[in-house]
Amino acid sequence: MSKLTDEVEALRKKLSEAHVPKELTTRVEGNLEEILRIEHDITSRAHIDQILRYVDWVLHLPWDTRTNDVLDLPKAREILNKHHYGLEPVKIRILEYLAILKLNLDRWKNESSTNEAKLSHAILARRAPILCLVGLVGTGKTTLAKSIAEAMGRRYVRIPFGGMSDSLDLRGQSRVRADAEIGLILKGLRFAGTKNPVILLDEIDRVAEQTRGDIMGVLVELLDPEQNVAFTDHYLDYPFDLSEVLFIATANNTTNIATAVLDRLEPIQMPSYSDEEKITIAKDYVLPQLMAESGLTKENLTIDESIWPKLVRPLGYDAGIRSLERTMNSLCRKVARMIVEGKGKSFTVTPENIKEFIETY
Repeated sequence: MSKLTDEVEALRKKLSEAHVPKELTTRVEGNLEEILRIEHDITSRAHIDQILRYVDWVLHLPWDTRTNDVLDLPKAREILNKHHYGLEPVKIRILEYLAILKLNLDRWKNESSTNEAKLSHAILARRAPILCLVGLVGTGKTTLAKSIAEAMGRRYVRIPFGGMSDSLDLRGQSRVRADAEIGLILKGLRFAGTKNPVILLDEIDRVAEQTRGDIMGVLVELLDPEQNVAFTDHYLDYPFDLSEVLFIATANNTTNIATAVLDRLEPIQMPSYSDEEKITIAKDYVLPQLMAESGLTKENLTIDESIWPKLVRPLGYDAGIRSLERTMNSLCRKVARMIVEGKGKSFTVTPENIKEFIETY
C-alpha cells in the first residue's frame, strides 16, 4: 500500500467521524476515489495536491462545533470595565444587547428541545441589526469588539477591510484556478474552531473605491439573516451556515458605507477622549500593560505627574490614544535597554530629563 493510499484511508476515516453535510461528504468521497485512480500518473501530482488541500479545508471547518454563550451581565460589565475606561453609553448599549438575548433565552429555553447554543444564535439572528462601532482612529473600537467576545465567552476573529480591493478576498476563488484560496470568512471560522465566533469586520468604510460596490454586496449577504444561512464560498462551493456568527463592524465614518449595508447596521458613536481621560487611560491601562510586556516593574519606571499633560499631546490634538500608546511603548523600550546596559534599575521621568527618554520632546 502506497503512502498516498494510506493518506486517503486516513482522510476517509476522518470524514466518517466529522459532521460534514451528507451531500458534501459524497462529493469528498468522490474526490478521494479520484486520487486513487490517478495516483500513478506523474502529471497529476499538482491536481492531487489541489484535491488534498480542498479535502483538508472541508474536514477542518467547524460544521457543528460551537461554544455556549456566557450571558452574565455583572461579569460582562466587569470585563468591559477592565479593558475600557469611560465609554459608559457604549457599555450600556452592549449590556442591553446581552440582556435582551438572556431574557429571550431564559423564556424559551424550557419551551424548545433546541440546543441552547443554537437557540441563542437563532435569537441573535432575529434581533438584527448588527452593531457598528463608529469613531476616529484610536478610540477603542477594535478592543471593544474583542471585549464583547470575551464577555460572551466566544472566540474572536478580526477581518481587516482597510484597502481591500477584491470581493473574492471574502468569498474565495474558484478551484478552477491552480492557486485558488478559500475566502477570509471561512478562514476565520477555521481559525476560531467554532461556527459561532464574534467576527469583527474592521474598517468597512476603507475598502478600495473601485471595488466598493462588489465588497458591499458581499457584506449585505453576510449581514442579512435571510441570506447568511447559506453563504457560498467559491472555493468550498457549498453553502455554509453563518447565522450563528455574531458580526460586529467598525468604521471611521459611515459616508462610504452603502445604504443597503447601513440598513442592517446599528451605528454606535465612539466618543473622542479628553486629555484628562487619556491621562487616566495611560496610567491605569496603557502603561501597566506595556511595562508588563517589556519586562518592567513599578520600581523600574516612574513618571512625574507634571509630565502627563505633555505625554498625551505630543503632536497636538489626537482624538484617540494611538499616539499615546506609541509614546509609552517607546519609553518602556528605552528604559528596558538602559536597565540591561547597566545604567540603573530605577528611573523617574521628569521635566528636566524627559528628552533623555523621549527624543521628540
